[in-house]
Amino acid sequence: MGATPIPDFDAIIIGAGLSGMYQLYRLREQGLRVRVFEAGTNVGGTWYWNRYPGARFDSESYSYGYSFSKELLQEWDWSEHFAGQPETLRYCNFVADKFDLRRDIQFESRVKAAVYDDNSPSWSVTLEDGSSFTCRFLITAIGPLSTPTLPRVEGLDAFKGASFHTARWPKEPVDFTGKRVAVIGTGATGIQTIQTIAGQVGHLTVFQRTANWAAPLHNGKIDAETQAKIKASYPEIFARCRETFACFIHTTDPRGAFEVSDEEREANYERLYGERGFGIWIGNFNDILIDKKANATISDFVARKIRQRVKNRAVAEKLIPGNHGFGTRRLPLETFYYEVYNQDNVELVDIKETPIERLTAKGIKTSDKEYEFDIIIYATGFDAITGSFDKIDFRGTGGVRLKDKWKTGPETYLGIMVHEFPNMLMLMGPHTALGNIPRSIEYSVDWVTGLISFATEKKLTRLEATPDGVKSWTDHVRTLGEGMLSNEVDSWMTGINSNVEGKQTRIVARYSGSAPAYRARCDEVAAKGYVELRLG
Repeated sequence: MGATPIPDFDAIIIGAGLSGMYQLYRLREQGLRVRVFEAGTNVGGTWYWNRYPGARFDSESYSYGYSFSKELLQEWDWSEHFAGQPETLRYCNFVADKFDLRRDIQFESRVKAAVYDDNSPSWSVTLEDGSSFTCRFLITAIGPLSTPTLPRVEGLDAFKGASFHTARWPKEPVDFTGKRVAVIGTGATGIQTIQTIAGQVGHLTVFQRTANWAAPLHNGKIDAETQAKIKASYPEIFARCRETFACFIHTTDPRGAFEVSDEEREANYERLYGERGFGIWIGNFNDILIDKKANATISDFVARKIRQRVKNRAVAEKLIPGNHGFGTRRLPLETFYYEVYNQDNVELVDIKETPIERLTAKGIKTSDKEYEFDIIIYATGFDAITGSFDKIDFRGTGGVRLKDKWKTGPETYLGIMVHEFPNMLMLMGPHTALGNIPRSIEYSVDWVTGLISFATEKKLTRLEATPDGVKSWTDHVRTLGEGMLSNEVDSWMTGINSNVEGKQTRIVARYSGSAPAYRARCDEVAAKGYVELRLG
């Protein structure tokens, strides 16, 4: 028998966003041969694809950037407390240049399939152009929100005007001056887009299926004095992120909503509503996301704010969610979103009352009337968490398909590995701690790097999750989700997407515990020499 062929690479990484870039950096430190395949023409991932008007952070900029390089932290200046997409993309390019990452990244290379060969053992990765490469370790850095979806309505190709999904926005500027524009969707991207373009368009029609709660962002420029304080405080900022529940600088109030007087509770909500960022969501009373009565107090407060900000009472009522409580879906942050509806050139259409029947050559036909537009914007979200995996034909031992294995919901080990898919390691896959994404990314990448370093040192060629390990972790994740109000509503966080066939049943797709608890469990596995894995 001939010798086992040496794979083309020690590791292949799919995706050159924040996860993929840092994973490349870490594996190159180990002296490994690494190739990154990226579908886009440049680095940045989320910040490369999502260049729609108004796209920006909802995590504080200085808590979002990479923390692994002290030099990088001191060299880069964030201009705003919540940076916009152009600045963030410049940051990603700055990182790629500083660490010379592009020499190991192959752009315009979309992965079509990845098949495990039991005999090698190695992965064969095939691109859409038909080229194929082999590797020992396959690492997915494809993101939980990277596969956009369009509405399931007739005539999507019928419209003769310009149309864009927010996640596939053209690189060239779009001129809205005097144009009749439609935005379909009022989630986070819809809210950011609507408030940004409302002052530019001739007329804006917003088609809303589900109202979403939103709270003020309170963004602002970072002056020189504040910049110096931030740079001097990075160790404390990242230490704070490590200890909080979801890796933000905010943390849950230890009190319950009814442990204080009505006056104190109202004052607390007022204070949080006036502060920057996610404090009103994840820095609020400890029971608002698990107790319906407690949640009703903050929902009522924010509803009153919406009624104060929107002059037309009928429109205000349409903007107040009636099917979920405040914060039980991921909270969009806004600047003057609600005031947009006070403009004479803005119209809100509730498509639960008058559903969209089809797109026409001139615009959109609802059950009530036909609207004519020059531009249609789809802010219709993503096939979240598992959708990016479904787009690639992953096949493990014996040809088992990942899509089939996850048909009724993802089953993972630590959110990083899947039984029957040896040497495949997921960054920010299902069942991992999300929260402030880059903080979770750095931990996940470091853990994966440690495992690969261990395998290299021990001359191991096969690492696989066991059925017991997967069952134990998946059961643990499901148990953690019990009692969370967010798991009782339809959203991308529960795997629901009415625009994707077969994704109308709620699943537990994310880890609901604290980030420190997640890291402690993963650290325990590493400290014990990964004996919970099947090693060979």
